[in-house]
Amino acid sequence: MFVPSHYRIKDEDWHHRIIDGHPLATLTTNGTTAPLATRLPALVAPGEPESGPLAGTEILGHLNRANPHWKALTDGTYARLMFDGPGGFVTPAVYPGDPSAPTWNFAAVHVCGRLRLIRGREETLEVVRWTAARLEDRFGAGWDQTSSVDYFRRIVHGVGAFRLTIESVEALFKLSQEKPADVQESVIRRYEADPSGAGWPIARLMREAGMGGSAGSPDDTVSSCPF
Repeated sequence: MFVPSHYRIKDEDWHHRIIDGHPLATLTTNGTTAPLATRLPALVAPGEPESGPLAGTEILGHLNRANPHWKALTDGTYARLMFDGPGGFVTPAVYPGDPSAPTWNFAAVHVCGRLRLIRGREETLEVVRWTAARLEDRFGAGWDQTSSVDYFRRIVHGVGAFRLTIESVEALFKLSQEKPADVQESVIRRYEADPSGAGWPIARLMREAGMGGSAGSPDDTVSSCPF
């Protein structure tokens, strides 16, 4: 991923933030005629550090064994997992004058490394159960999986789980850093005014990163600019 210097981030805890907050990733590996790509849940494995550098960290993921992508994977396959954070269109209407051009603000983290396929039924079941519990804890409504464990056991034969050990990380946080603070503020307010709410996550991210003309709220998780 091409990352211009002014869109790079120094604080690697922000890499964790995107991965933890947006765990529906895209797994890509080389194919015979074109790259193979699958959307799937991918999370930092239990017991791994929840902050700091990601290199050496294990990611757990799984996909359908009927997927041709799974059948193309082997132990040691070099893979890329792409995590997409919040994003939104930037209209030139927020800029003070012409000429100007539209763009898109967004955050993305790509991690690359080698895969190890999980072949045992019980270990695969553990991955499914842990992933379900983790996602429910982060995004759900308190669902208890206990009564569904037998169902998990019946379907786990169709699940292909894997571990990816991160070797390199690429992170791009395009948040109007090249614009003056007043323009950043206009961009943020445009996002915040979106009646659908679709612009709110990228607006919050920009404020927490120190963009714009006003400081983040007391609830913000980052208090200083990480760039």
